[in-house]
Amino acid sequence: RLAMLKEHKFASLRYKNSLGTDLEIALPEGHQWFGGGDECPKGYVFVANMPTEEVFTMPHRDGAAGKVVSSMPLNYNGNLIEGLWLVFEKGIVVDYDANSGLQTLKELLETDEGARRLGEVALVPYDSPISNLGILFYNTLFDENASCHFALGKAYPTCIAGGVDMDKPALLAAGVNDSLVHVDFMVGSADLSITGMKADGTEVPVFKNGNFTW
Repeated sequence: RLAMLKEHKFASLRYKNSLGTDLEIALPEGHQWFGGGDECPKGYVFVANMPTEEVFTMPHRDGAAGKVVSSMPLNYNGNLIEGLWLVFEKGIVVDYDANSGLQTLKELLETDEGARRLGEVALVPYDSPISNLGILFYNTLFDENASCHFALGKAYPTCIAGGVDMDKPALLAAGVNDSLVHVDFMVGSADLSITGMKADGTEVPVFKNGNFTW
């Protein structure tokens, strides 16, 4: 899956499902996909999160447009946010609400300017081992492996070519978001479709009915 995503070099991803998600995410030029373990300088493979089901990259900080609706509750600092939705224009949250935990969501989004932008896009099949357990762990490091998700806030500089050697102005110019927070929230569902859009206008189905098409 990593090889396929790297080969396609998508310019953007378009998400749709029956919950109300209708969102397009621009990916910066030179974005890098990761998943599973990362090879460290001494040759060891380091797995930061076990179990892990995701492949992930960064979105362009100015590139989110549309509405996204969460598919699972978000446990943030011990406070539960349920039924949250966000509307983005030019990468920034311009409207939002939640069925419960609205004040917690408001405080999260007001952490700093970068907290209203996305810093991660992660793909996880709906038919995955954690998802199939049917258990809500109320712990993001487990729950994010049951669902496609985004993160509000900081992007990982490793997710763009040369990012680890860039200073803050260069990262900003490349579309890399910065924030004090990095908070994952789940958006995957059994009917989620994701379409990869290439720079030449070619459309490639990436997800259909919640799962990878390859």
